[in-house]
Amino acid sequence: MATDPNIPTLYPVLRYQDATGAIRFLEDALGFAAEVVHRDDAGRVEHAVLSRPGGAVMLSDARDDGSSPYDLGPTCLYVVVDDPDAHHATAAAAGAEIVEAPVDRDYGSREYAVRDPEGNVWCFGTYQPALAPSPG
Repeated sequence: MATDPNIPTLYPVLRYQDATGAIRFLEDALGFAAEVVHRDDAGRVEHAVLSRPGGAVMLSDARDDGSSPYDLGPTCLYVVVDDPDAHHATAAAAGAEIVEAPVDRDYGSREYAVRDPEGNVWCFGTYQPALAPSPG
């Protein structure tokens, strides 16, 4: 799947202790619009995409079970790439600290994660959520 140049390819990914409250705040106070909100059986936010004209953020409730590279801190950056395996090979050859090897996600993405020299987590994958058109 090729990336769509009309849809963002860089998304901050945020983890909240209360993602439902964060979504409310981002919508009511900061003008974001919830595009997608997936919850688990207990009602916790597993994945959400909130947009503003020109961009978006992804967020969820914080977890500490180590099931995802997103658990490594409250924030990471997600970058859309066409070929995560080739991107991973380049990063690994350059000595990047791989925190998750390429994996297929149940929401249809193939992705992997690295930690940069300052400890920030970067995830690269094929997930590129389509956003509602900006007004105007």
